[in-house]
Amino acid sequence: MTDHTVKKNPASIPHSIWHADDLRRAEKEAADSLGITLYELMQRAGEAAFNVARMAYPDASHYLILCGHGNNGGDGYVVARLAVAAGLRVTLLALESDKPLPEEAGLAREAWLNAGGIIHAPDIVWPDDVDVIVDGLLGTGLMRAPRDNVAALITRANAHPAPVVALDIPSGLMAQTGATPGEAIEAAHTVTFIALKPGLLTGKARDVVGTLHHTALGLENWLAGQDTHITRVDASRLTQWLPPRRPTSHKGDHGRLAIIGGDHGTAGAIRMTGEAALRCGAGLVRVLTRSENIPPIITARPELMVHELTPETLEESLEWADVVVIGPGLGQQSWGKAALQKVENFRKPMLWDADALNLLAINPDKRHNRILTPHPGEAARLLNCSVAEIESDRLLSAQRLVKRYGGVAVLKGAGTVIASDDATGIIDAGNAGMASGGMGDVLSGIIGALLGQKLPLYDAACAGCVAHGEAADRLAARYGTRGMLATDLFCTLRRVVNPDVIDVEND
Repeated sequence: MTDHTVKKNPASIPHSIWHADDLRRAEKEAADSLGITLYELMQRAGEAAFNVARMAYPDASHYLILCGHGNNGGDGYVVARLAVAAGLRVTLLALESDKPLPEEAGLAREAWLNAGGIIHAPDIVWPDDVDVIVDGLLGTGLMRAPRDNVAALITRANAHPAPVVALDIPSGLMAQTGATPGEAIEAAHTVTFIALKPGLLTGKARDVVGTLHHTALGLENWLAGQDTHITRVDASRLTQWLPPRRPTSHKGDHGRLAIIGGDHGTAGAIRMTGEAALRCGAGLVRVLTRSENIPPIITARPELMVHELTPETLEESLEWADVVVIGPGLGQQSWGKAALQKVENFRKPMLWDADALNLLAINPDKRHNRILTPHPGEAARLLNCSVAEIESDRLLSAQRLVKRYGGVAVLKGAGTVIASDDATGIIDAGNAGMASGGMGDVLSGIIGALLGQKLPLYDAACAGCVAHGEAADRLAARYGTRGMLATDLFCTLRRVVNPDVIDVEND
C-alpha cells in the first residue's frame, strides 16, 4: 500500500516534463541517435527498476511480478530475470492476448523463459510469502479504465500487504492527465523511465505514485537538447526568483499592494491575505473592506493599512497601488460587484480569487494583466463544465482558462497547474494539510506580494505557489498534516521567501 506520510520527491528527478504522447514518439528517435535498440532501453529500464526495488527492500526474497501484454510487461520480464540471477524467488503472472507482443517485450519474455523462468496465468493463487510486488501491467498508453481482468489484479495487489514497485507509471494512472478512470495501483515506489510525464505529478498522482524515482536510461544528453513546454516547479527555484535585497532598499521598492474584499462575516479572509502579503515582503499593504472589519484587523495586524471600501477610497487606492488583489471574502452582492466593476479596468498587475472568479464567470472578459487562482469548483464555473471534467485533464483545463480569460491561470489542487500563453508548470510542493479553510486567501496574498516585487505574472504565480506549498511542507514535517491552519503558515513563510538565509537552528 502507498505510504501517505509527508515526503518530497527526490532532488534527482528532472524539472522538464514531457507530454506523454510526444515521449512515446521520441523514444525511438533518441535510441537511434545513440545507436542503441529499443530492446537495450528496455533492459536498462528493467535494471534500473530492479536496483530501486533492491535498495528499497534489501531483505525481500520473493518477488511477485505482474506483466501486461505490452512493453510495460516487457520491463517486468527483465526485472524477473535479474531477480532470479540475484538469487531471489520470482513468481511471474502474465496477461495473455490474441495479439502478438511488441517486438521488444517478446524478446524480454523469451529471455525470461530461456533463463528457466515460468509464466503463470493471472488467476493463480498467490503465494503467501511474497515480499514485493512489481507492477508491469499497464504503461503510459492507457486511455480508459482498465479492463475487468486487469482491474481485478490491481485490486488484489492493493489489498496485499507487500509493497508495490510500479514500472514507469502505476497501472491505471493516465500518464498525460493524472486521472484514474478506474482501478489504479497504489505504489510505494514508482520508477519512471526517460522523462517525467505530467500524470505523475498532478491529478490523483499523489494517491498512487508513492516515492517517485527517475532514470533517463542513458539518454541524458539527447534529452538536454530537446525543448519541452511543461516544467516541474519546486523550492529549488526560489533562489532564482527571490534574491537577497539591496541593503539600501526601502518599502517603496517592494510594492504597494491594495487588497479588496471582506464582506460581512468574512474579515478573516481579507486579514489572512493581507498578512500573507506582509510576510512575503510586500512594502506597503492597504486593505479595503467593510468598516466593521477595521478594528479587528488592525488589532490583529497593525502593520496593515485598513480602510472602509467606498467609491472614493477605491478610486484613490487604485491610483496608489502597484498591484491589486480582489476576491477574498468579497461576496457576490452589490457591494462586491461594484468594487469588481471598478477594478476590472486596472492596468497594472492584479490577481482575482474566490468571489471575484464567481462574478467573472457570470460576466466573462479577457485581460492579460491578471492572474486567476481558481480551485476546481471555481474553474468549472468559469468554463461552464463539471468539476469531473476539470479534474479529468487539469493541464488542458488550465490552458482553456488562459485561452478564454487571458493572463495566467493557477488551477489549485494536489499538483497545482499554472498556465500562460507560452508556458505550463506543475507545482511539486504542498501536502494534504492544506485542505483547510483560508489556504487560498493566504496564497492570494503571497502571489500579490511577489507581483509587487516586480516578478512577471507567470513567475509570481509559480514562485507564490511553491512558497505556499513549501511553507506547508515544513510545518507538516514537524507536526503532521491533520489540524494545519492557514495562519500556521505565517511562521514558515518568512523563512521560505528568504532562501539566501543559511539555517543555523541545528548548529
